[in-house]
Amino acid sequence: MKQPRDVSGKELARLLAKHCGYETIRQAGSHVRMTSKRMDGEHHITIPLHDPLKPGMLSAILAEVAASRKMDKKKLLETLFK
Repeated sequence: MKQPRDVSGKELARLLAKHCGYETIRQAGSHVRMTSKRMDGEHHITIPLHDPLKPGMLSAILAEVAASRKMDKKKLLETLFK
């Protein structure tokens, strides 16, 4: 699956909360900080609430989330954007 090019930061935060168990812990200006609590520890990620996210930024966020979940980025894309 190809990475979508029209995803906003707000939509990405919603998808990560729904499918990956991330919770918003704080917001400062146009950035939101999210945390995922798992058995092997916590993972924190900051998402800019831009509309749309730049492709490189979206790719970096997805790569970081996929690495923290020990899964392939393509599998994460399929999970979030089916």
